[in-house]
Amino acid sequence: MERRADGGRLARPLLSSLALEEQEGESGDLTDSEESVFSGLEDSGSDSLTEEEEEDGDHGSGAEENPDDPLSSESTHAGEVPKKKVTLGRKMKGTRTGQRTETCQQEAPLENEYAEDSSDEEDIRNTVGNIPMEWYQDFPHIGYDLDGKKIYKPIRTKDELDKFLEKMENPEYWRTVNDKKTGVDVKLTDEQVELVNRLQQGQFGDVNFNPYEPSVDFFSSQVMIHPVTNRPADKRSFIPSLIEKEKVSRLVHAIKMGWIKPRKPKEETPAFYDLWAQEDPNSILGRHKMHVPAPKLPLPGHEESYNPPPEYLPTEEEKLAWEQQEPSERKLSFLPQRYEQLRRVPAFPHFIHERFERCLDLYLCPRQRKMRVSVDPEDLIPKLPKPRDLQPFPTVQALVYRGHTSIVRCLSVSPSGQWLASGSDDGTVKFWEVCTARCMKTLPVQSCVKSVAWNPNPTVCLVAIAVEQLVLLVNPGLGDKLLYGATDQLLENYMPPEEERPQPVKWEEADGEDRTWGVRLIVRHGKPLKQVTWHGKGDYFATVVSDNSHLQVLIHQASKRWSQAPFRRSKGQVQCVLFHPLRPFFFVATQRFIRVYNLLKQELTKKLLTNCKWVSSIAVHPGGDNLICGSYDSKLAWFDLDLSTKPYRVLRHHKAALRAVAFHSHYPLFASGSDDGSVIVCHGMVYNDLLQNPLIVPVKVLKGHTLTHDLGVLDVLFHPSQPWLFSAGADATIRLFT
Repeated sequence: MERRADGGRLARPLLSSLALEEQEGESGDLTDSEESVFSGLEDSGSDSLTEEEEEDGDHGSGAEENPDDPLSSESTHAGEVPKKKVTLGRKMKGTRTGQRTETCQQEAPLENEYAEDSSDEEDIRNTVGNIPMEWYQDFPHIGYDLDGKKIYKPIRTKDELDKFLEKMENPEYWRTVNDKKTGVDVKLTDEQVELVNRLQQGQFGDVNFNPYEPSVDFFSSQVMIHPVTNRPADKRSFIPSLIEKEKVSRLVHAIKMGWIKPRKPKEETPAFYDLWAQEDPNSILGRHKMHVPAPKLPLPGHEESYNPPPEYLPTEEEKLAWEQQEPSERKLSFLPQRYEQLRRVPAFPHFIHERFERCLDLYLCPRQRKMRVSVDPEDLIPKLPKPRDLQPFPTVQALVYRGHTSIVRCLSVSPSGQWLASGSDDGTVKFWEVCTARCMKTLPVQSCVKSVAWNPNPTVCLVAIAVEQLVLLVNPGLGDKLLYGATDQLLENYMPPEEERPQPVKWEEADGEDRTWGVRLIVRHGKPLKQVTWHGKGDYFATVVSDNSHLQVLIHQASKRWSQAPFRRSKGQVQCVLFHPLRPFFFVATQRFIRVYNLLKQELTKKLLTNCKWVSSIAVHPGGDNLICGSYDSKLAWFDLDLSTKPYRVLRHHKAALRAVAFHSHYPLFASGSDDGSVIVCHGMVYNDLLQNPLIVPVKVLKGHTLTHDLGVLDVLFHPSQPWLFSAGADATIRLFT
């Protein structure tokens, strides 16, 4: 029994009656697990339900209680607390005995506890746990639920275009992030955006946090006389510890047995030490790297002996000559003398002077060690592919075309590659069959032939020949009869304009004997010609005249028989001209520069600096982006027109002046002919990748021409389809290399 605060007694049997009721409930039908589940549901009920049950419990207790029962009378005096306990006990009893069903029908419907859930809480639909999401980045699912089933990722059918459109159209795109855990797009609130901005700027996440608040001095600097706690010390604080005693005895025993070795006392090292003690004696120290030991004095020879052999003793004439010589010219700084005994040798009179000279030599003459760089010469040579890997290219002399009696200056091959035209100083132009070296036709022109050019159009059989002041347009009449017949018909269909226009040249039709030789048109110039060259389409051709005026370069149109001077003033003495194979560009080579003109815009596009003294010839790559230039100072310059106006590579393989250069129309080959009698064939690969530089490899030196009047090879030319090379020499021969 317990006593109350007011002196009465509090009845303890109330708890025992509760225990009895619990035992009755345990004998019911429900198991412990069901009981715990229902009791949890009961606890989570609403407040109104509890109040109703309390009222029911109050009425029921008045009806059921026995007035004669001493327990009930005592519990009435106990106040409100025991009344609630009885109510709770009856509620639990009613739950266990199956009266729950009637109560639920009278109750109000339970509210959804997630209805008031705020959206700021974490989305708990994804229950994969706290694992790295990159484990599942290659799988269609994102994890497993509690039942072991796969949780699949949301189907995202947005491609890059959809993302871009959403980025452009959705004004909230910048604040939308993808939640990797749930796979959904989450729009950040203003507070979250502000938090991200603060964290990016290195500030604190909390807006109200002040990192510069004054520090609070928790412990005052004044020492107080009264302690914070005045508890007396424990007894164990001044009694020796038995545990420590046992531990010490164990350590002492281990030291005696030798299991534990005490630390050795540290030896006090001196404060000074040898600076070079750890230095390798063989290594070159930084401060001694340039030290060169003094040269040693030469050891004494027979002349210095006190009793030299008689052949070392000078004669009277030699003594006289030695005394007359300058001190710097004498072989010996003393005269050898002979003494019978060593003790009769006097002191050396110049000893101090000689020592002094030696000291001057040591400290006045600078000694320096020259560090020789050991470079392997093989490393300086660029790694180039082997020539046999770059085949095909011409390697051997196959045919020699003989028939001219003087220097062969120029060559040209037909577009089909079957015929070859050559011009010589003997006043003839010969047409050869390439495969047999047979001369098919000889055209006498009564003067030196400076240039020959076959029309590149395969549907036209026409050759332009530059002789003195004339350009002869010749139909050689070789090959297909339909072809050269159609060429004559094309030239005869010319209709002269009604109104004559002034031209810098005069066009004439050939007649009489010239026409029987094949000459169809004659273009008369005012000055001697140097070169003639065709445009790639075969209608236009350009000529170069030996003149310094603005009329030294002329462009002619064969179909309309019209000529014009493209330049108003002269830019120097023009050596040669060339049409671009693909674009409307015109190359004009003067003695030191190559100018590139745009014929459509009629303007200067580029000015190439050749770094040569005198340009002799130029050739353009079939792709049109690269150009080679030969010069009389034995240089060959390769220009990359997209790269720079200066040469990409300068080759100095020839020993004499370069007379001609040429590109192959299909193979990555170019060649140069020189006055040293040789032709050098090079592999020049141009890549489609603009970032990759051209590969230039010399592959073959072709020799065969003999030097005549200090002239060697005057012209080189590639076959249009085969990797063959023609060369014209001063020895009156044409050679074919295959």
